[in-house]
Amino acid sequence: MRQRNRVLGWTVMPLFLLACGAFTIYYFVENPGGAMAARLLIYPNVFKLIQQHVLLVVVSSLLAIATALPLGILISRPRFRTLGLVVENVVNVAQTVPSLAVLALAFTFLGWGFNTAVFALWCYSLLPILRNTYAGIRSVSPSILEAARGMGMTPGHILGRIELPLATPIIMGGIRTAVVINVGTATLATFIAGGGLGDLIVTGIGVRRTELILAGAILSAVLAILLDHLLSQAEAEFG
Repeated sequence: MRQRNRVLGWTVMPLFLLACGAFTIYYFVENPGGAMAARLLIYPNVFKLIQQHVLLVVVSSLLAIATALPLGILISRPRFRTLGLVVENVVNVAQTVPSLAVLALAFTFLGWGFNTAVFALWCYSLLPILRNTYAGIRSVSPSILEAARGMGMTPGHILGRIELPLATPIIMGGIRTAVVINVGTATLATFIAGGGLGDLIVTGIGVRRTELILAGAILSAVLAILLDHLLSQAEAEFG
């Protein structure tokens, strides 16, 4: 039964979501509803925008994990406890900054383009991963850590064999949050010529074509749900 649920989790739900995305593409390409929509809603163009969107999300998320995870571990160490509290408060405040403002600041210093959009998304997705890494490690019971020290385990062994495994669900929650946020925020990359599905949404608003807006919004939603599901399955598999 467990093996069957595992197969269903990895295959059925992703296939269903991919089918929803494929139907969305087919429906709007075959029923563009206007000259502007017909020019934009062609298969090569839509797939190119999806590819750009996925690349924005994947690159920025991987960079955020590679940066925030070690930093979260560092500030969770006893010698950096005061710094950890300061960083946690700063992160909580920074999370309230609108994503569009982060993109605007990145554009001010770096200009237009894909790399600027990746940098802005990286900055915005650092926060939930860093906060959850710190909170997850700090949530490990002191009695467990004391028992590990009594057994003669070194700080490195305690971190790798006790703290990180116990903190994994919380850390994965931060990664999933960051990825889903990135999928939505990446639609704003169109304002700085970063590409992605936001091109469809913004163009649809500009020319008042609902089908363009729906195509971009539905595909973004399907992508967010798909990535969240795959990450949840990975968490259940390896957590």
